[in-house]
Amino acid sequence: MNDTADVAPAVRSILAAARDRDGGSERLSVDARSLPRAFAAAESDGRVPVIAEVKPTSPTTEGTREGDPVELARQMVDGGAAALSVLTEPEHFGGSTENLRRIREAVDVPVLRKDFVVREDQLDLVESDVILLIARFVDDLSGLLDAAEARDFQALVEVHDGEELAEAVEAGASIIGVNNRDLAKLEVDLSTFESVAPAVPEDVTLIAESGVTTPEDARRMRDAGADGLLVGSAIMAGDVRTETEKFVNAEAHE
Repeated sequence: MNDTADVAPAVRSILAAARDRDGGSERLSVDARSLPRAFAAAESDGRVPVIAEVKPTSPTTEGTREGDPVELARQMVDGGAAALSVLTEPEHFGGSTENLRRIREAVDVPVLRKDFVVREDQLDLVESDVILLIARFVDDLSGLLDAAEARDFQALVEVHDGEELAEAVEAGASIIGVNNRDLAKLEVDLSTFESVAPAVPEDVTLIAESGVTTPEDARRMRDAGADGLLVGSAIMAGDVRTETEKFVNAEAHE
């Protein structure tokens, strides 16, 4: 585990729980829906490629969003989401692998498993199309990336700065997300993406994560080079279909 002494207490708590969480008992092999193809299809339809996130709660939001996760997911897809992100971390985000399983069965878009995966056996808990690997919190990023791809997962490797980006590129990541949230202070700064994006190889699918709260933010991230946007709290805060449509159509209303 990389050094986490300088991260926020809430994040340390999440990581402690992640280290203690059991993995799967049988190695998975998935038939993944392509995230890059889903992004390309959205682009061809004139939509901003949005990964809409089913997030019941989080340490940085107040309260819990009620409602059937499957119905919320369907409304996001009806609103034009190119893909979905589903929280499976139970203690701090109210997620579950069962929610992901049910949602993936109910929709036809790629589904990202959003969790703190720190060991290979934790890849085997549930099938998804995309798995999140956070560079800062993985000891052997190259090894875990290889293990994910050996199971036919697509891996979204999350970075926050140039050093982590270099590690992700060296490991062979083909999908990279830049998290605008500083996990040391839990503060969000959209200029983080703008500073990291220019160094991302052109053949990498690049995603802006965290802090996209308005259509203006969406356009800003797209102008900075984002192939897609991961939007959670801003969509979950209102009618999820309407809010998804707002971001999907951000470039149509400039």
